[in-house]
Amino acid sequence: MSLILAALAAVSMQAAPTPEAEIGAVLDRLNEASTAADTDAYFGLFTPDARFIGTDATERWSLAQFRAYTEPYFAQGKGWTYNPHDRHITVAEIDCRCIAWFDEELTNAAYGQARGSGVLRLTPDGWRIEQYVLSFPVPNDKADAVIALIKAP
Repeated sequence: MSLILAALAAVSMQAAPTPEAEIGAVLDRLNEASTAADTDAYFGLFTPDARFIGTDATERWSLAQFRAYTEPYFAQGKGWTYNPHDRHITVAEIDCRCIAWFDEELTNAAYGQARGSGVLRLTPDGWRIEQYVLSFPVPNDKADAVIALIKAP
């Protein structure tokens, strides 16, 4: 009996997860859901008024617009896999500690290196993504060539 009480005491003394750990778990679930092409799990991690900003200059979508774009791919089981590393999370030092932002390096089979960044808000349902930005980092020594391609008619 004393072993059970000791185990219960040890569990109750464990510290609650930090906001940074909770946010990291949300971002990990986002990547898992996109890999699995799981529409409900993926979009359930966003706030209802979230925005997704993609790599193309025309890609600034409301959540409804992004879901409409994504659902046909997910319905075919075509998700996308981004493997995160070098993640940085900052929780705003305001009374509620209810706003955070992040950036992380991503690797993807098709694109190679990418970057995810965005803002999360603490809601009654936990941390949810308010804005997500997917971008391609351009090495400085290649920037002139990339800019020339973008400016070309």
